[in-house]
Amino acid sequence: MAIISSISGLRATLSDDSLNQSLIYKYAKAFHKFLQDGTLIIGRDGRPSGKWIEKVLIETFTKLGRKYIAIGVVPSPTVQLITQIMNAAGGISITASHNPDDWNGLKFINSQGIFLDKDENIKLQNILAAIQHEDNGSLVQSNSDFNETNEANKNALTAHIDNILKLHYITDFNIINKLAEINLTAVIDAVNSSGSAIVPNLLDRMNVNYKKLYCDGTGIFPHLPEPLPQNLQKLSNTVKETKADLGIAVDPDADRLVLIDENGIPIGEENTIVLAIYALLSSIDNAKEAKIVVNHSTTMGVEFIASKFGAKVFRSSVGEINVVKKMIEVGAMIGGEGSGGVILPASHYGRDSLVGISLILSLIARSGKTLSQLRKEIPNYFLKKIKIDFNGDLNKKINLIKNYYTNQEIVLEDGMKINFSDFWIQIRKSNTEPIVRVICEAINSDKSEKELEKILNLIQV
Repeated sequence: MAIISSISGLRATLSDDSLNQSLIYKYAKAFHKFLQDGTLIIGRDGRPSGKWIEKVLIETFTKLGRKYIAIGVVPSPTVQLITQIMNAAGGISITASHNPDDWNGLKFINSQGIFLDKDENIKLQNILAAIQHEDNGSLVQSNSDFNETNEANKNALTAHIDNILKLHYITDFNIINKLAEINLTAVIDAVNSSGSAIVPNLLDRMNVNYKKLYCDGTGIFPHLPEPLPQNLQKLSNTVKETKADLGIAVDPDADRLVLIDENGIPIGEENTIVLAIYALLSSIDNAKEAKIVVNHSTTMGVEFIASKFGAKVFRSSVGEINVVKKMIEVGAMIGGEGSGGVILPASHYGRDSLVGISLILSLIARSGKTLSQLRKEIPNYFLKKIKIDFNGDLNKKINLIKNYYTNQEIVLEDGMKINFSDFWIQIRKSNTEPIVRVICEAINSDKSEKELEKILNLIQV
């Protein structure tokens, strides 16, 4: 039985019936009680299971007297933005993000269009616990259609793109005309999910040519959906074969962006946020006043780029909402996560692959450089990410490891991060999977490998 309830919402597996109508009903009822009066926005990422989950949500909210607008297959950031634009009471994105196709789940959005924070999640969980023994009500039995319209879907996607194309780094530099002049071509891998329509639509309106690779919108994943290099080989090959200028990959709910350069080489998911920050800072006059927030697991490349403009970098715990809260606290102009998530408050407070695409296309248009040339402006850090199956007490392991590194700077805000002179190692428990992540980034891998091996042995002892 696999059910994960965390600050990232609910995720569960389908094959063992962990994700079932009763569970969805109870979460829907709890969220209804959590929210103030008003309309709810509902979207889904394209997975086939999303259709019945949406139906359970809608029948539940109808029974409870909650008004809703179902906007169909859209990215999670679209649900966030529409919730904000419409002053809705809240929103739900039906998605399991980058998890494989046996998973689905729910991401909960508050009235500001922001995912629930720790305190809000605790409140939701307390309501859920209080209704656990109530009956399941009248669960979905019929195959009747419900109020999800093509018009609502089209309006939501259009509103999202309109929001992006009004941003200063597009309008102030005449980017759309510049892109038409340089005649770029992209290949799109939307893993047949929620980016299938909106990414091509954005490129159409930005005057970028494209070839659709996996954009049929069925939610049937052609490969493992996490946009990692080993899962994007077809995209890399297609970019080379078609002599395209770049490859664009997004995950199932299109909040993460990974890019392939014109040579078919992945630039690295960590470098999405680095280039997005580069694009924004180079588009403003007051870059020295800019504040940036990324999580503790994100590349040092952020500090490298920020230092070129005199901008200041702040760090937060991993998790979109943790980055967002820190951004609001310090008044950050841009932020994100090294997994390919770009957050731009001028658009909305959420990771958004469409924002990332537009920023980096604007940088290409203004600089006249290829993606590979821009990538070469970032140092080639050695980055290693390791997953370890783990169900124990990580704090015990952290206390054990601390005894070995009494002379190093240790940050305990999110698991444990050990800062050495020219590399860092972080150990943290995943919010969404029963694993521990160990991340190491170094200027010279020879120095870091020995310490990384020592830490892995201590975790597994």
